[in-house]
Amino acid sequence: MDGVSPKFVLPETFDGVKMEITGQLGMIWELVKAPVIVPLLQLAVYICLLMSLMLLCERVYMGIVIVLVKLFWKKPEKRYKFEPIHDDEELGSSNFPVVLVQIPMFNEREVYKLSIGAASGLSWPSDRLVIQVLDDSTDPTVKQMVEMECQRWASKGINITYQIRENRVGYKAGALKEGLKRSYVKHCEYVVIFDADFQPEPDFLRRSIPFLVHNPNIALVQARWRFGNN
Repeated sequence: MDGVSPKFVLPETFDGVKMEITGQLGMIWELVKAPVIVPLLQLAVYICLLMSLMLLCERVYMGIVIVLVKLFWKKPEKRYKFEPIHDDEELGSSNFPVVLVQIPMFNEREVYKLSIGAASGLSWPSDRLVIQVLDDSTDPTVKQMVEMECQRWASKGINITYQIRENRVGYKAGALKEGLKRSYVKHCEYVVIFDADFQPEPDFLRRSIPFLVHNPNIALVQARWRFGNN
């Protein structure tokens, strides 16, 4: 008898129970399929159709809006009074309003040169432009780099000031508010805010400030911008 493995024989009643359970499950499926599963699938189909219809309506609506904008939308120069500001032979640069440019920064190692350089290159009389670099950096190395960049442009005759504060209360908005408290900006008539990675075109002020000068009911001009952020 050595080497002979024992054999187990399942009773015939086990097969009968198995078949009975399978049959009951099949009956339950048939009972549930028609009143529950089929309606759920139909509901899902209707929802998909409804969403497709909504998407189609949205596309049609946006298409109509785009066509109407192309046909009837007027450029800002036509909707509002716009007259370029030029140098006056008698008044000189005093014909230009004094503009404050604020550039808030926070550890902007990669982009600080771009924004400071772009602001310093704005086509606006130097005696009518004040650039304020508001540095909330926590990295001493970055702070030193930003300050040196400001000094470099200041040595070229640009009216640029490097400003820091002891805390970061209010974060970016707090830095902007703190900058407006400085005595040297009290005579500024307009404020322009550039983020640290903005790269305004040289004629940005000449294209935007006239809207504020010639339209007293306008308090804010939002423009398109170029920026670089690595």
